[in-house]
Amino acid sequence: MMYPFLTLNDDTEITHSEMKIDGKVKVYIETPDDLGGFHNATCWLPDYKWEDIEGYSETEINYFKQLIRNNAHLIIEFSKEGGILNAAFC
Repeated sequence: MMYPFLTLNDDTEITHSEMKIDGKVKVYIETPDDLGGFHNATCWLPDYKWEDIEGYSETEINYFKQLIRNNAHLIIEFSKEGGILNAAFC
């Protein structure tokens, strides 16, 4: 299951999975494009392993890398709680 984490002004959605048994968390980034499709990328925490990057420029990916690094501690914590909405009410 994927949980919402953040929506940016350009409608980019950042979601994350629950923490897997091996301690990993999938972070998925998706931005709608002008053609009705999406740009997307996946980052696995805590290793910061990036994969399946499609449609983003190097500048955009560098921005997302910094954004994820700055918020990884929150994403990892929320992944243990069933997402930000469940963590907020505990």
